[in-house]
Amino acid sequence: MMSEMVPMTREKYNDLRAEIEQLENVEMPLIAEKIADARAEGDLKENAEYHAQRENQGMLQAKINQKKQMLANAFIIDPSKLNREEVSLLATVKVRDLDYDDEEEFTLVGIGDEDYDAGKILSSSPIGSALMGKKVGDKVEVPVPKGTLKFEILAIDYNLL
Repeated sequence: MMSEMVPMTREKYNDLRAEIEQLENVEMPLIAEKIADARAEGDLKENAEYHAQRENQGMLQAKINQKKQMLANAFIIDPSKLNREEVSLLATVKVRDLDYDDEEEFTLVGIGDEDYDAGKILSSSPIGSALMGKKVGDKVEVPVPKGTLKFEILAIDYNLL
């Protein structure tokens, strides 16, 4: 089980609570109903619908448990209290790759908000962790399977807030 702290905004925390409520109070009873219907059809050994719904129930419960674990380990980030001079959760960071001399932008987000195609990376990822707490002008090295990425921080922006 993951037990590390999960940074998130109040909005993300509330969304997660609402999602758990939906899963527990709407989707779980629907599956229980389908199991009861399938059970009523008789022989459970050869009842594919019954077994499929039991499996769905188990997967849904695992999803609920995972989301509850995230809530239990959540710590709320108040965007208004962030030091905007250094990289933190919700910062968009422009960096120069020192080996290739090209620029990239990353927005550091919490679990559940990552979207790698859009440049939204987890603050706990190797790149995110290396950037956290750094300031404009700092150089960072990120060990990755293919070697080491070397970045210089060009800008830190909190315009998403």
